[in-house]
Amino acid sequence: MNFNIKKNQLTDPLYIAKELIKFPSETPKDEGALFFIEQILEVLGFECFRMPSGDINGIGKEALVNNLYAKTGNGKNLCFAGHTDVVPAGDKENWQFPPYAAKVHDGLLIGRGASDMKGSIAAFIAAFARHLNDYNKTFSISFLLTGDEEGPAKHGTKSMLPKIKAIGETIDHCIVGEPTNPNKLGEMIKIGRRGSLHGTLIINGKEGHVAYPKKASNPLPIMSNFVSVLSSLKLDDGNKHFQSSNMEFISIDTGNLVSNVIPSKIEAKFNIRFNTLQSEESLVEKIKNTIKSISYDKDNFSWELNTELSGSPFITEPDNFIEIVASTIKENTGIEPELSTSGGTSDARFIKDICNVVEFGLVGKNMHQIDESISLNDLESLTQIYYNIIKKYQENQY
Repeated sequence: MNFNIKKNQLTDPLYIAKELIKFPSETPKDEGALFFIEQILEVLGFECFRMPSGDINGIGKEALVNNLYAKTGNGKNLCFAGHTDVVPAGDKENWQFPPYAAKVHDGLLIGRGASDMKGSIAAFIAAFARHLNDYNKTFSISFLLTGDEEGPAKHGTKSMLPKIKAIGETIDHCIVGEPTNPNKLGEMIKIGRRGSLHGTLIINGKEGHVAYPKKASNPLPIMSNFVSVLSSLKLDDGNKHFQSSNMEFISIDTGNLVSNVIPSKIEAKFNIRFNTLQSEESLVEKIKNTIKSISYDKDNFSWELNTELSGSPFITEPDNFIEIVASTIKENTGIEPELSTSGGTSDARFIKDICNVVEFGLVGKNMHQIDESISLNDLESLTQIYYNIIKKYQENQY
């Protein structure tokens, strides 16, 4: 797969962003997006390492995920991390323009992945291309790019980190290009994230005909009570960097397709976003203890709890590198960015195990939505911010 890439085009983030959006790289499909970036980075002098993960032979159940690590220079390593996979475009008929046409209209670049996060990938590549003539190679620039962030994230960044270590690479600081700004470029840097715990609560009863309820044990009323009590459970009050932890039920299902049968089992799924006051163990214990305190007919009903940790909470304490990022944003936008831990999870939850990591990208108010778009002015401003961060990093080598 070869692309006609001209070096003089690579200082233009709009060119790169448009080309990236044209790849319909819905998780876990790549459709050529990372191969396109690989060839761009090779033109710019990077050594590229493909790090696929998943079912490479095509005979298992898990799809192959393409991942790319690329590096140039020596010394301290400033890494840009991102993902080329996007959420599905949904009903394409509802889009103003086809979601993968990368249409420019009224000062906006419209397309799936524009803000989350092909735009910021384009901005960082263009920023380095603009710095190329002044790059003295006394420090390293690297890219850590995955095709599995919007999905389970099992074969993306998480799978890459041991491979990066195995080839002798060390990352000192990392910027993840997630769309961190709610409404205006420069508003927010993410210096941490809450943890995420997925759970399934199961109540087993006894199946029976609705006309003879005494011969059955209906688990629905029991589950209703469990959900009510657990939903009102106060986990904590939050702390300096994090809001309070919260538990949200997202579905309740019996799998019952008929109207005259009492189901034998009901499942309720939930998610807990939690701060550093909690852990997976403490949350599971609180849930179990709460359930045990609820009165129900233990002779005819039983319950099960299954949980899966998606990511632990973390905080990157403010340091000189965060000061570089924050001061550069203010110089370019006039806005003092908030240091935040709000929002969902990102691949920063994996990267924090190997280096200090912050997140800063475009405005995310319409990410994952119909007519996802970014401002052309913001795309250029973000490129300039990234350029100045690279320049300051070279000057100070934090």
